[in-house]
Amino acid sequence: MFVDESRLHIAIQKSGRLSDYSRGLLRDAGLRIQNGKNDLTARVENFPADLMFVRDDDIPTFVSDGVCEFGIVGENVLQEFALGDLEPRFEILARLGFGRCSLRIAAPEAVAYDGPATLQGGRIATSYPRIVRRFLDDNCIEATVVKMNGAVELAPRLQIASFVCDLVSTGATLEANGLRPVETVLESEAVLIRTSRPMADTKAEQASRLVSRIDGVLATKESKYIMLNAPSEALQEITAILPGAEAPTILPLHGRPGHFAVHAVCQESVFWETLQKLKGAGASAILVLPIEKMMM
Repeated sequence: MFVDESRLHIAIQKSGRLSDYSRGLLRDAGLRIQNGKNDLTARVENFPADLMFVRDDDIPTFVSDGVCEFGIVGENVLQEFALGDLEPRFEILARLGFGRCSLRIAAPEAVAYDGPATLQGGRIATSYPRIVRRFLDDNCIEATVVKMNGAVELAPRLQIASFVCDLVSTGATLEANGLRPVETVLESEAVLIRTSRPMADTKAEQASRLVSRIDGVLATKESKYIMLNAPSEALQEITAILPGAEAPTILPLHGRPGHFAVHAVCQESVFWETLQKLKGAGASAILVLPIEKMMM
């Protein structure tokens, strides 16, 4: 596979929901992604970057080794990799708000569970042996960790292990196999990572531009633009109510002495209760608008 060293390389999962969300994030950042001629890469038309489609557990390796400057990967995969690498060379730039799941220990329905001490002397099947071992060590538990690459939920039925530790989103798979979650080991979501290996000046500048775009996309997910009118005596209370707003713009209203227009970017969710509080504080003509793009 030829790698163009003049372009950035972004590793994402080859298929699945995380792949779809990752492509969506990059498209929202203004990257026009060509359909690749093969299943391994895709070129970005309007930015010096290429996408690399790989297995999720290969993404940390690609980024740590500097083969790819960026990667989008589940935090569960990243932590399992980092615990086994003597010197992982990457940094987490942002948590992306998608691909959320929990890594949880589950027990058969018939087994009584009374906290982590119940695991003492047991066997736990998992695809994340390092994370599970860390959990056991943190809780001073001696137990055997059995690594499985798939079908972890079958381990108790096959008498491979008494407990399992697996990713849970809805819990339906565990329930179908007579298991119930009893302990949360890790809360995970997709993260954007960047290699910590040195980059040439040109690439570093391109990387900074890409991060700025992605930061802007993430900032607009929950952000809203609020406009309202208010009398001068209500301004202090109103600005305190505005969720996540910093230094709102306040302009005098033409023809209405003592009244002002307040414009603010709110970087937290704006609920109906917030609008009612603003109105109760003296605000009027309140508008809440979505933000399409924002450069931080």
